[in-house]
Amino acid sequence: MKLKILVLLLLCLCFCHTDISFAKDYRVGPGDVLSVTVYDNDDLATKVRVSSAGTIVMPLLGQIEVNNLTINEITDKITRLLSDGYLVNPQVNIFVEEFRSKKVVVLGSVKTPGLVELSGPTNFLELLSKSGGLDKDAGDTATIQRQGVGEGKDVVVIDLRALIDRGDLTQNIQINDGDSVFISRSGMCYITGEVEEPGTYPCGQGTTVLKLVALAKGFTGKASKSNINIVRLVDNEKTVLEDVDVSTPLINNDVVVVPESFF
Repeated sequence: MKLKILVLLLLCLCFCHTDISFAKDYRVGPGDVLSVTVYDNDDLATKVRVSSAGTIVMPLLGQIEVNNLTINEITDKITRLLSDGYLVNPQVNIFVEEFRSKKVVVLGSVKTPGLVELSGPTNFLELLSKSGGLDKDAGDTATIQRQGVGEGKDVVVIDLRALIDRGDLTQNIQINDGDSVFISRSGMCYITGEVEEPGTYPCGQGTTVLKLVALAKGFTGKASKSNINIVRLVDNEKTVLEDVDVSTPLINNDVVVVPESFF
């Protein structure tokens, strides 16, 4: 799991560098410093910090609301305002010279949950890295609760298996200021008997007997691989599934018993 996350981070750095891939989606807020230039109009060049009210002050135009707008949206807005009686076909360029510190809460199955402060555009994998990575009991989803553009909150669900196991970088979304990120916890199963390291292991969606055996470092030389049993609670009553195949899927709280072979 750690190796897969590292590979994905390297892919992100190589093919979708943060400053390039997320700059167009980054939403400006109080504390950001913007550099604004207008081609062939040096007197309009300015460097300005976004106020606590989410506004900047531009020569000729005065106070402009920019809170929660992307750089492209701000560029279009200033271009329209300058075109309205000031300049003919103004060429406006804006970039973020200094990013404000974003505060994000990360909870659930990460190694160092809590408040994380980030500077600049940050994607989910980078946030995960700054939170110490996934814990061993991490489940299949990450839920991001964020302040919407309008009233209320938006909820985004990330498929961790698609992102980490299959390398689906469409799941590697941008993290916004004020996001609350919760990493789900996987179910837990127990394995005993003829495996190298009996014990409790995560058994999320798609976990089979064979995968649990692999987590337990494999069968011992005395294992009876054709006589594996699963002890499962069904309606709060213990049920024994006998001689199951290693491809049998597991559910939370299953106990896998690998007996000794006598032949």
